[in-house]
Amino acid sequence: MKNRLFCTLLVLSLLFTPFPRIFAQTDTVQRFEANRSNAVNQQEKPYLILISADGFRYDYADRFEAENLKRLREQGVYSSWMAPSFPSLTFPNHYSIVTGMRPSTHGLVGNSFYDKKIDEVYSLGRRSAVENAAWYGGVPLWSLAEQQGMLSASFYWVGSEAPIQGVRPSYYYLYNEKIPIGRRIQTVIDWLKLPEAERPHLITFYMPEVDHAGHSYGPESDEVKRSVHFVDSVIGVLDREVSKLNLPVNFIFVSDHGMVQVNQDAPIKLPTAVDTAHFRVVTSGSLVNLYAKNKSAIKATFMALKNSDPRYKVYMRSKLPKHLHYSARNDKYGRIGDIVMVAEAPYVFQFSDRRPIPGYHGYDPRSSMEMMASFMAWGPQIKTGKKIKSFDNIHLYPVMTELLGLEYDHEIDGRTKLIRKILK
Repeated sequence: MKNRLFCTLLVLSLLFTPFPRIFAQTDTVQRFEANRSNAVNQQEKPYLILISADGFRYDYADRFEAENLKRLREQGVYSSWMAPSFPSLTFPNHYSIVTGMRPSTHGLVGNSFYDKKIDEVYSLGRRSAVENAAWYGGVPLWSLAEQQGMLSASFYWVGSEAPIQGVRPSYYYLYNEKIPIGRRIQTVIDWLKLPEAERPHLITFYMPEVDHAGHSYGPESDEVKRSVHFVDSVIGVLDREVSKLNLPVNFIFVSDHGMVQVNQDAPIKLPTAVDTAHFRVVTSGSLVNLYAKNKSAIKATFMALKNSDPRYKVYMRSKLPKHLHYSARNDKYGRIGDIVMVAEAPYVFQFSDRRPIPGYHGYDPRSSMEMMASFMAWGPQIKTGKKIKSFDNIHLYPVMTELLGLEYDHEIDGRTKLIRKILK
C-alpha cells in the first residue's frame, strides 16, 4: 500500500513542472511551534482541510472535465460560483476567506498597496512585509483555533507566516514552490497520523499552478487545462489517502478568483494627468491606487481623469460604488488610494513598454463573470448531494468555525446564513 502511494506521488511530481516562483525563497524546512498540544476538549472534534487552487475559475471543473472534483462535489455541497471580494486579487481574497472580512476591513487592500501612516509599501514579493503581523487585521482561522487550544497546520496560505494575534499555525512552511507535490501530500497525511495531542484539526493547503498557467497563457489555454487536471489529480489522491485514516476529515475546496483573457494590444498607459511628483502610483494591472503626496492635486487630477478613457473608471476614495465595499467609509486602515482607477475587462493597465501577459484578474466581479471563484465541500459534517445558491466568500468563516467547534466574538463582515445550508 505504501509503495502504491509512493508511486502515485512520484508520478504527480513528475507530471507537473512548476511555473516561475513568486519568491526566490529556498527554505523548505517545516516550522514547528514547540510546547503546544491540543486541549483535551478539542481532541474529539472534526478535522478540516481547507484547499485553495489559486485562479481556479468557477467554470474550470466542468469546462476541463475535472473528474475527481465533479465526483466529490456531488457527494457534498457546491455552488455554481463563489464571489470574490473586490479587488479580486490573490492576497486580499485568501485573507478574506480565513477572516470573514473584506479587504478594506482586514487591511490587505491589494497584492501591493501603500500605508501613509508608516510610509511603507506592502507587496507580495517583500518577505519583510509578508511576515510582519502589523499589516494583517482580523483573526485568521488558525489564530482563532490556536487561541482555543486547537492545533493547526498550513502548507501555505496568505498570512500564515506572520504572528497575527501573536500566533502562527503550530506547523507551517515559508512559501516556496520547490517542494514537490508528493512531499506536500505526504506531509498532510503525516500530520493526520500524529498522536491526538499533536494532530492539527485545521490544515490549509494552497496550490498556485492554475493561476500561473492562466496568467502566462490565458484562461482558455491547453496549459490551464493541464494545470486543472493536475489539481484534480492531487485532490483525488489526497481524498483517497485521507479516507484510509478513518478520521472525521472534512474538505472545503475554494479558489480566490477567476481569470480573464485580456486585450494585449491595447494596454492602458499611465495617463499624463497623473503627475508622479504629486502621487505615489501602486498598480496591480486591473486596479490603480493613487496616493496623494500633495492633497491640493487630488481634485484637479480626478477631474482630468474622469471620463477620459472608456477602458477604465476613476473614483475619489469616498465615492466608490457601495457594492465594492472599497471606499473611505470601509477603509479601516487608511490604505485605499485618494484616487482609484478600475480597469474594465478585458483591458489592463501596463505602465512599462512590455506587452501585457494574456491573463488577469482583480476586476469588479459584478461586471466580469470571469472573476468568479469555485466552492465545493464534502465530508462527514457536510450535507450530501446539495447545490446551493452562490455567495460571497466572506460568509465561509462562520461555517468553518462552526464545523471546528470554535467560538468568536469579534466583529466580521461575514454572516452565519450558510451554516445550515452546508453543515449537517
